[in-house]
Amino acid sequence: MAVAQVLRQFLADPGQPRHGYELMQLTGFPSGKLYPLLARLHRAKLLIREREDVDPRQAGRPARYLYRLDPQAAESVRQKLAALSEQVSPAVPLLPRPVDGIPRRLRIQGGVA
Repeated sequence: MAVAQVLRQFLADPGQPRHGYELMQLTGFPSGKLYPLLARLHRAKLLIREREDVDPRQAGRPARYLYRLDPQAAESVRQKLAALSEQVSPAVPLLPRPVDGIPRRLRIQGGVA
């Protein structure tokens, strides 16, 4: 489910590049969980990884990697996440099986109304 949570962040705005720290804040994942996920998604060709175009001396920090959803993968990702959501939470909630036509939650204990 962690992969799905990360991919949902990218689907929220598919063209928006995101850096790891921002994704850590959005997902609540620590770096030790997030960065291996990003690497796996990049190897799977779902994410594009680019180095930020900044001068480290001028920015006062090293250039970061920016990740964005590969436009060619976006529709596939959307479909797979929808299928996963369907599996995890069915469209029709499951109710207790009725006995004598009366659902268990409506039956009065002791059999007297």
